[in-house]
Amino acid sequence: MTRSATIERITKETQVRLTLNLDGSGQATVSTGVGFFDHMLDHLARHGQFDLSVQCAGDLHIDEHHTVEDVAICLGQAIDRALGERAGIVRTAHAFVPMDEALCFAAIDISGRPYAVVDAEFGSDRIGGLATDLIWHIFESIAVHARLTAHLRVHYGRNDHHKCEGLFKAFARALDAATRIDERLKGAIPSTKGVL
Repeated sequence: MTRSATIERITKETQVRLTLNLDGSGQATVSTGVGFFDHMLDHLARHGQFDLSVQCAGDLHIDEHHTVEDVAICLGQAIDRALGERAGIVRTAHAFVPMDEALCFAAIDISGRPYAVVDAEFGSDRIGGLATDLIWHIFESIAVHARLTAHLRVHYGRNDHHKCEGLFKAFARALDAATRIDERLKGAIPSTKGVL
């Protein structure tokens, strides 16, 4: 069974084509026009062992908001579609990731119930071409469209780049662990409801 999906989203603001393979090897080809966001998506693929291809042409002459938002929406939709009925998955997982002086945490429940809590503070308005207030929005958009619950926290850190990178790595590792197939389930849905 191939757990992959391709999502296309075309609006008056962006044109996005995103392909995700949950059972990949960490290969990423990403081009959004927002360099730091590309860097974070590359980390997501490599640390989650997902194969990820993203091509986005957005209205960057305005700002990066629509580009980042629509890519995050597509990523969430791809996760949801690639998981299918979510049969046999581990479902919940967490990860701590140190990034030099920063320590970051992510916990995920692929529950079918979208929710995101992002507990992080940044000292500057921007990291490269990415507004730091979009970091919360990225994870919220992924969680809503992937239909999962995510709790992320920067426990401490000084450098904004390190804090953001640690969050993406922790999210990637938790998502990788939660989406894995648990052979003991023998294809059952990991819920007393019988559906996720």
